[in-house]
Amino acid sequence: QVQLVQSGGGLVQPGGSLNLSCTASRSIFNQWPGTWYRQAPGKQRELVGTITRSGQILYVDSVKGRFTISKDNAKNTLYLQMADLTPEDTAVYFCNVVIDRPGKTSTYWGQGTQVTVSA
Repeated sequence: QVQLVQSGGGLVQPGGSLNLSCTASRSIFNQWPGTWYRQAPGKQRELVGTITRSGQILYVDSVKGRFTISKDNAKNTLYLQMADLTPEDTAVYFCNVVIDRPGKTSTYWGQGTQVTVSA
């Protein structure tokens, strides 16, 4: 079992920045990819980006150049730094880890963090 606890988020004006954190209950991000998703009101949950075990990072096109995913394996923490935010970034943000072992796949989610971009 893995618990993912998120922090950060809140209300910010367009063009502003926010940082999110996702701390795992045990060492996990040095073994499995950490991923950020978001879900805007009335929309499906969508991928924001992911960081692999080796540190390779992939972003969805809409956040490239504005969002930065990183991790600190020693702190069991995944980060999402968001800059140049727009109202379209308003959503609940979730961190995610999928542990994929032969015969068993386990998916874990953070509790979600509201990010609101508004003037």
